[in-house]
Amino acid sequence: MSAYIARRIFLMIPTLLGILFVSFVVVQFAPGGPVERVIAQLSGADTGGSSRISGGGDFAQRAPGQLGAGGDAINSKYRGAQGLDPDFIRKLEVQFGFDKPAPERFALMVWNFARFDFGKSYFRDVSVIQLIKEKLPVSISLGIWLTLITYLISIPLGIRKAVKDGTRFDTWTSAIIIIGFAIPGFLFAILLIILFAGGSFFNLFPLRGLTSDGWSQFPWYWKIIDYFWHITLPLISMGLSAFATMTLLTKNSFLDEIRKQYVMTARAKGCSENQVLYGHIFRNAMLIVIAGFPGAFIHAFFSGSLLIETIFSLDGLGLLSFESVLNRDYPVVFGTLYIFSLVGLVVNLISDLTYMWIDPRIDFEAREV
Repeated sequence: MSAYIARRIFLMIPTLLGILFVSFVVVQFAPGGPVERVIAQLSGADTGGSSRISGGGDFAQRAPGQLGAGGDAINSKYRGAQGLDPDFIRKLEVQFGFDKPAPERFALMVWNFARFDFGKSYFRDVSVIQLIKEKLPVSISLGIWLTLITYLISIPLGIRKAVKDGTRFDTWTSAIIIIGFAIPGFLFAILLIILFAGGSFFNLFPLRGLTSDGWSQFPWYWKIIDYFWHITLPLISMGLSAFATMTLLTKNSFLDEIRKQYVMTARAKGCSENQVLYGHIFRNAMLIVIAGFPGAFIHAFFSGSLLIETIFSLDGLGLLSFESVLNRDYPVVFGTLYIFSLVGLVVNLISDLTYMWIDPRIDFEAREV
């Protein structure tokens, strides 16, 4: 067991390096960048992003007509930089680290990430770790509750559908599940807002935020009520596709096991249906459900809530990552990517170890890795 865990941990290193390398290469060819964003802000085409540049206004005021030798060559690298002082452009390059060649920048990033030093945001003057800590409570709230509710509802429903396979109950629930899966979560979120958040009909739920103003002054019991009042609509919107996937996965897994020979043997020995279902089938059928846990976990925490966070004004990790990509805030982009990838790899390892704990017949250590 220890040798298998050591091999998996060792293989995480080249995997993380590969993810960072591919992303870094893509960024090098992507149009625009932090330097161009500051230039656009100075020219009035963008706002924000230059608050950390000291003296930027002075450079911008005296830039026109003051190009020195080689200024045209330097400024031609960046869209909209014509007419700006080349010394100012050089200071921007130093500010963002673009005065170094790409291989050196990548090597420095890998070295810093290995020590969990993600640097500072280009445009917020705060460390990447601090930004993630600020946004983490929202994503944790959505992710934990979505995963918990999905498993508590989908697994019993999937088992019931497998037992009642082909009946009217199975047909109608399958139709509802498929329809729910086909509706995009963000579209359903807008529908819920129109119906229940003061859109056109009822005003039963809040439209934005994770808690109400003055939440810290509420009694403890009212804090709990207010918290669940705010996350009800976002969780319903995010849970549509998750319910469908987990329910059908559970049903099909149980159907496969029900048809096997050992089930017929258990029934022939006089075991009741509950003994057969939960004493013999359950452990084997749940293996494939456990296999889907890492994907559901990562989806719920990091990638599934972007549009929902935007629609309900929930400032979480999904929205942070999206805004960082738009703003070319590369320290935040690569920092969140590194953390998400590392968490995904660790959760996959935990999932495999859970496999072995549930079914001792599975021995990953005997496999070629």
